[in-house]
Amino acid sequence: MSSVKIDFNTATALVIANMIGTGVFTSLGYQVIDIQSGFSILMLWVIGGIIALCGALVYGEIGSAFPQSGGEYNYLSKLYHPAIGFLSGWVSVTVGFAAPIAAAAVALGMYVNKIFPEVHAVTLSVTVVLLLTAMHATDLKLGSTFQKIFTVLKVTVIVFFIGAGFLSHPAHEISFMPQSFSWNEIISAPFAVSLVFVSYAYSGWNASSYIAGELDNPQKNLPKSLLIGTGAVMLLYVGLNYIFMHTVPVNELKGFAEVGYLSAAKIFGTTVGAFMGLVIALLLVSTLSAMILTGPRVMRSMGNDMHMLRFFTTSNKKNVPYVAVIFQSVIALILILTSSFSSLITYVGFTLSLCTFLTVSGIFILRTKFKNLETKYKTWGYPVTPIIFLASTGWVMFFIFKDKPTESLYGLGTVLSGLVVYFIGRKKETLAKIVEKV
Repeated sequence: MSSVKIDFNTATALVIANMIGTGVFTSLGYQVIDIQSGFSILMLWVIGGIIALCGALVYGEIGSAFPQSGGEYNYLSKLYHPAIGFLSGWVSVTVGFAAPIAAAAVALGMYVNKIFPEVHAVTLSVTVVLLLTAMHATDLKLGSTFQKIFTVLKVTVIVFFIGAGFLSHPAHEISFMPQSFSWNEIISAPFAVSLVFVSYAYSGWNASSYIAGELDNPQKNLPKSLLIGTGAVMLLYVGLNYIFMHTVPVNELKGFAEVGYLSAAKIFGTTVGAFMGLVIALLLVSTLSAMILTGPRVMRSMGNDMHMLRFFTTSNKKNVPYVAVIFQSVIALILILTSSFSSLITYVGFTLSLCTFLTVSGIFILRTKFKNLETKYKTWGYPVTPIIFLASTGWVMFFIFKDKPTESLYGLGTVLSGLVVYFIGRKKETLAKIVEKV
């Protein structure tokens, strides 16, 4: 078997690439429908970043205590019960990665189709997913190198985009200072619902926890990759949204998904703007690549623990779980062909928030039940840090359920369906052991 390890730079690149994807380039157009203040919009992204950082701080300690691959599946199994861990793993297997892959692929297709109408958006989305699946199902070293190069390219383009935006002189004016109505917006239901999209844009801050078992020196590099990656993305997100609103009038942004393309056209002109819009679309390839790489590691961990899912552990001579990679991409392709973009985001946003909520709550169990377990990293600001995350995430989940009950119930249904699979699997394993003894 291959002994290739994922280094700190690749782990950080995975965090950044997982986070910077569909959300930041598509959600602003929906946020400004109900939120008019530039200050309130930026506060959305600052608050979202603080929540993500709080989560990353906690995951750093839990991941240092249990440095195996699998993310929430690994953590919840040890902190609560194997059944709870299985439910989070089941979410990852079914939609946790496949739905964001589908959403990112759909966004890529939308962006390119906007610039080149002759390109069929769905066909392009499917093709990109197939090509990346072929690469990540073959060679970990090749996939890691590809990930680092595309992530560096992504960050470089975004920094250039922000710099060019600051130098532009738009015809309209927008104030980013707090207005008399800004504080009312911040405590309103539309603000909470908008945090759903922002939380989705920040999702991926826990990416390196899924590949901890293949990470070089995980107890040191896992917390570092989570914190540095999340902090860097927070700065980029606030900068990007400032530039989007600085360069494009709010009325033109309303209800428009491809805000990056609109802003590029204002900054660089229609022709160069179209090219920059295409570059932004191609940056989503990095996001797709990162999720296609990380998701199957959860499946392999589950396969190691449960016999009925053992096929997820099937690997090639380079130790790549290619069956899990292909399985995940098949689900993503089905979602691309059958689901709408907004419903995908809401559905997966509620479901993943539930898993991270339980995991961050587990820090209190870790500090009591496993208090003798040595960890090389302790959560900064404990217990305030996890409380901030839990209160914010709980608030967002409440408003998601209230505003989008159908998608939320589908999410809960997905989680609970995992219980059926878990108990069927355990029953089969118990019967198998009895037969062996006989």
